[in-house]
Amino acid sequence: MAGDITETGSLYSPFMGLIYIFNLIVGTGALTMPRAFGAAGWLVSLVLIILLGFFSFMTTTFVVETMSVANARLRWKTREKQNEVHKATFEEKLHAAVTNSHKKDDAHTEDVIEEEEENQSEEERRALLAPVNDPKRRRVDLYDITERVEMGQMASMFFNKVGWYLFYLCIVIYLYGDLAIYAAAVPKSLRDITCPVNITCNIKPSKQINLTNSSPCWGTTVNRQNAYRVYLGAFTLLLGPFVFFNVQKTKYLQLLTSLMRWVAFTIMIILAMTRITHGKGEGHPVMASVTSVPNLFGVCVYSFMCQHSLPSLVTPIKNKRHLSLLVFFDFLVILVFYLVLSFTGIFCFKNMDIKDIYTLNFMDKCDPITSAQEISYFLGLFPVFTLSTNFPIIAITLRNNLKTLFHRDGYTYPWIIDRIFFPLLTIVPPIAVAFGTDDLEFLVGVTGSYAGAGIQYLVPAFLVYSARKEQRILFGPGSINKHTSPFRHSFWVYFVWVWGTLSIIFVTVNHILTKS
Repeated sequence: MAGDITETGSLYSPFMGLIYIFNLIVGTGALTMPRAFGAAGWLVSLVLIILLGFFSFMTTTFVVETMSVANARLRWKTREKQNEVHKATFEEKLHAAVTNSHKKDDAHTEDVIEEEEENQSEEERRALLAPVNDPKRRRVDLYDITERVEMGQMASMFFNKVGWYLFYLCIVIYLYGDLAIYAAAVPKSLRDITCPVNITCNIKPSKQINLTNSSPCWGTTVNRQNAYRVYLGAFTLLLGPFVFFNVQKTKYLQLLTSLMRWVAFTIMIILAMTRITHGKGEGHPVMASVTSVPNLFGVCVYSFMCQHSLPSLVTPIKNKRHLSLLVFFDFLVILVFYLVLSFTGIFCFKNMDIKDIYTLNFMDKCDPITSAQEISYFLGLFPVFTLSTNFPIIAITLRNNLKTLFHRDGYTYPWIIDRIFFPLLTIVPPIAVAFGTDDLEFLVGVTGSYAGAGIQYLVPAFLVYSARKEQRILFGPGSINKHTSPFRHSFWVYFVWVWGTLSIIFVTVNHILTKS
């Protein structure tokens, strides 16, 4: 998710761009999706994930359009500064020519003026040109996305001070939730791998031991809950210190993580389908369960999250001519992938048996299809490796956003605040949450339902609304943006506002009623 950041120092093809976006979106949320599907029912889950996938695609095109307007604004401001410099230079030369006019005739002075005006016009034309790979030069469109403008920068361009603060508050809360999810998932996976229950395969399942947090682990008096906390403490000590530094050169690590993700998800789909085709599928999911919809909503929103990292992935794409169509194809592939993963899961395993980390369902040593030890350990350790590599990146991103949120113009943070306080403010809250609960389905649901809905729905809608308004002011109502969203009518912006607001209200009311 947020941590899946690719280095964008060089350009890449649209196909590679789609792979990067796919890897960005398909992450931790997918591991919690089968359980959420099973709880909410197959029909409700099918309708909701298609609907939320559509909304996520729409707001993705909103972000791309805002990026193009931001590039146009930067390009326009650069031209204005260049014109001011040329004008000042011209006035200086004109003043020098007039001062020395007693040595020159009026005709020569007019020649100086005409020459400078021609030079100024030539410079303005050059501002619209950019080099390409071939020897020729082409005209750069005003709305070409050539400079990476992150969402924080776009917020400072198009939002007022209140909107800017709300944006950063939303992204900070989301990143806190992300870190809490990662901090809980890794120790929980390690606990379940190293604290297996003694199962006798010839005993009926009804007589097997039901695992609880108080069940013993490692053959000692240490229970499973304490084992989880031991692993969480080790996780904090090993990865927490990275927040005090900067992480760079992660390209190959990210590529290895992406490869592991593809292999792991493919193995799980194949194993579940094999078990179903062999007549060993035990899942009988219900059609609908309204009480589980809020949690499914949060999981689906979290699982389609990509808007906050789009500038890093879209800007380096070489040919952006059919960008909206390519992104639509990517979302379609991701939607099919989620449906295959989740539906094979809910028909393969009983609803109550689906783990909140789906990889742990494939560690049954009594099942001849999933009992291969190498595959079981690979799938069990998959979240440990991938989430651990992303944790420092997300932590550093959160730390930098916290610094920006509290920064004041002309103020420099003291060393102890900059190097000690902000890193601790970054790492302590999510670790504390992970110590309090290891319920990943709950953490993902809450993060997606609130901060995730804000980042995925409300922020892009407000950004594109403000960007379109700015575009009309700067360039006139007739200016054509080639990266305009297919959903260009204002109705879609208002619709997303209403949808996002009502979704958050619905989730909140449902949580209150459920607890009462």
